[in-house]
Amino acid sequence: MKINLIITFFTCLFLSLSFSTFAQLNTPQGSQFATVSQRIGVSDITIAYSRPSVNGREVWGKLVPYGMNNLGFGTSTAAPWRAGANENTTITFSHDMKVEGKPIKAGTYGLHVEVKPDNKATIILSKEANAWGSYFYDEKNDALRADVNTKAASHHELLTYEFNTVTPNSAIVSLIWEKKEIPFAIGVPVTDIVLNEFREQFKGQAGFTRQNWEQAANYALNNGGDLNEALVWINNAIAGQFYSQKTFNNVAIKAQILNKLGKTDDYAALMDEASEMANTNQLNALGYQMLTSKDYSRALKYFKMNVANNPKDANSYDSLGECYKTMGDNKNAIKNLKKALTLNPSANVKANSEKLLGELGVL
Repeated sequence: MKINLIITFFTCLFLSLSFSTFAQLNTPQGSQFATVSQRIGVSDITIAYSRPSVNGREVWGKLVPYGMNNLGFGTSTAAPWRAGANENTTITFSHDMKVEGKPIKAGTYGLHVEVKPDNKATIILSKEANAWGSYFYDEKNDALRADVNTKAASHHELLTYEFNTVTPNSAIVSLIWEKKEIPFAIGVPVTDIVLNEFREQFKGQAGFTRQNWEQAANYALNNGGDLNEALVWINNAIAGQFYSQKTFNNVAIKAQILNKLGKTDDYAALMDEASEMANTNQLNALGYQMLTSKDYSRALKYFKMNVANNPKDANSYDSLGECYKTMGDNKNAIKNLKKALTLNPSANVKANSEKLLGELGVL
């Protein structure tokens, strides 16, 4: 009997521990979980939060008290709002960024807000990202604080985070609930991030492909990168490596880098070299590039080359006519634009020739 009682006791204890440890059912939460993410350049910003509803309640100053408060649970005696419901609202940065102009390292942070009664708020990013809400908030774990202005919004029944303004290098994130919006700005050093990734990738297989060096050099050229570094990269593509090959594309990129470095003679010589390797479309593009930079003699030279190489191509005559018009040589402009119209031009070429002739008073 005694042995049976002991066996029964331990059996019940085991079952009790098993159910308390493993038998947890997955049921819906009242404030449902959501995530919102935005890519800026090659970097991601992700906010994970739970969405309470207004449900007829007075939110600001009541449900969400102003200032820092003792919430009556946990270890914090001066806690901000958890900026959502249930567990921690979190924000994750894939790379180093800036929030309201202040630097923040890549990683995941607890996102809290101190809401104030005068249309002000303080965004708080905490290194403690795994706590439940803000009940265990400790300012010693603050990674960043930023004061922002709040503004009125149309009614949002459910708490919502939106990336409602996005540029190539930044975004405005807004927490919107009831009739209040709490926006904060995130800045992303896109060019630095992209170029740093190029440098790392070039240490691996990506460094064995000519086109990757061309792409990196071209990106640096057009996005404020280090031009001397870009010159090294494009030189790797052109010669000296097992994957190197001189092409129209890399010679033209090198020419533009040299031009930005103020080496105009070298630039001009390389553009002439690129023109000898160019196909019809590339040579046409070179001509317009010269036209834009007001190097009319080279523009005319390249457009004439295209006409000589493609005597039955309407677009070549249209471009040459536009070049003459830009230079003020109306007689030759009219001659070549009319020629373009006789060569069964595509709709867009026809429209451009007719437009230019109209401006010249011919049509």
